[in-house]
Amino acid sequence: MQFSLKHNIPESARGACQIITVTQARKLSSSGLRVDKASKGYLSSILKRGDMEGKAGQTLLLPSIPGLAVQRVLLVGCGKESEMNERVFARIIDSIATALANCGARDAEFYPADVSLKGRDLAWKIRQAALLLSNAEYRFEQLKSSKPSPRKGLRKLNINVANKDASRAKQAINEATAISAGMSLARDLGNLPANVCTPSYIAKQARLLAKGEKRLRVNVLDEADMKRLKMGSLLSVSAGSRQPAKLISLEYRGAAAKQQPVALVGKGVTFDTGGISLKPGAAMDEMKFDMCGAASVVGTIKAVSQMQLPINVVGIIPATENMPDGLATRPGDIVTSMSGQTIEILNTDAEGRLILCDALTYAAKFKPRCVIDIATLTGACIIALGKIPSAVLGNNRALINDLQKSGQQIDDKIWELPLWDEYQDQIKSNFADMANIGGRDAGTITAACFLSRFTGDYKWAHLDIAGTAWKSGEDKGATGRPVPLLTQYILNQVDK
Repeated sequence: MQFSLKHNIPESARGACQIITVTQARKLSSSGLRVDKASKGYLSSILKRGDMEGKAGQTLLLPSIPGLAVQRVLLVGCGKESEMNERVFARIIDSIATALANCGARDAEFYPADVSLKGRDLAWKIRQAALLLSNAEYRFEQLKSSKPSPRKGLRKLNINVANKDASRAKQAINEATAISAGMSLARDLGNLPANVCTPSYIAKQARLLAKGEKRLRVNVLDEADMKRLKMGSLLSVSAGSRQPAKLISLEYRGAAAKQQPVALVGKGVTFDTGGISLKPGAAMDEMKFDMCGAASVVGTIKAVSQMQLPINVVGIIPATENMPDGLATRPGDIVTSMSGQTIEILNTDAEGRLILCDALTYAAKFKPRCVIDIATLTGACIIALGKIPSAVLGNNRALINDLQKSGQQIDDKIWELPLWDEYQDQIKSNFADMANIGGRDAGTITAACFLSRFTGDYKWAHLDIAGTAWKSGEDKGATGRPVPLLTQYILNQVDK
């Protein structure tokens, strides 16, 4: 999808399609009124007949309107003006993508100023529209043997804005394009099967991302390196796999070397059987998505690099499989983490925290301004919050507030859960410094309690994306979240 800026009067529009918005009161937008006048009341006659009521998401494609040079006009309903919000706006953009997906229009002209959305400026509407339309175009078809037929549908959106708004609109498009590219990369990595997307494959993709980019540097530790660093917790997870674990660091240096980086730590379990604590067979194929935290780190670094932001960011990815081999870790085994703390592994299916804890200890060497870990960590998160927000917990109020603000800005929702000291009692062990599970109650919180014991040296937040990283059912596939949230957070740090 390509996006360009235009500034012309609506009635003189040319090209394949012109998008005109209508409210539920059957009221044309300001651009629509001008087009209606040029067509001698053609649009208003359509509304009077009741062919378009203006309900949110309703569309009507009108070809060859007398008096207009444009080939088609797409009427799009915006619903009641008093009920317009971010969700309705997303529905409008989705309906535009759907309406134009199977027609011959390859380009269209859109007037974002015509859509009134309280609390959101023109730049937000442009960026969100571009991001949503780009994501609607995403397909994962590279592993199909037959070449997909060339798709119809929109390929270019001309965004009509006043000259005074052109600079900010251009920035909004650039941001949307970069975030979308990062999301697509994250989705590709998540959607690949585990026999392709191994720890070594993720390391290879990190190197390809950095190739030819002077601001990016990649370092990959193998199992021998991790053994020297005494990462006994991470290596306890990879013990049952024939795929060697990797610890990948991807450093983006957009600012002076002395500037402390934002550190992103992404869980990279490329397939999770549960280990000896074997998962049920139903939907186990979806455990290829257990590396979506890692994928979101790679995607965010891509977005930041594409925008050439003046900030330092480091992505750290502990990547491994969790398999039930004869050498696999057993329930009851005790391992020593890189921090020196010992862990009694009561359930080998609580493996994400075991690889993250060593990666969090490793992150301290970068002297970060803050650390954000991202993980498909607990099914309990889905029980608590469903599949709409990701969960956030952490040890720093300002960091959590900034993440919440970022989520609100880009409509990538998160919700805070408590991290009170009382929950720490649930991960006590009779035989080690801690256990890796805390029982049935408050599973998302006790997982964060475990991670918190490895984050005392810096500001830290934990994102549990178990409910938001992928979709099941007919629309099965990775979502690319929380690349938008993370990128928005980094953009805000640049502004600071």
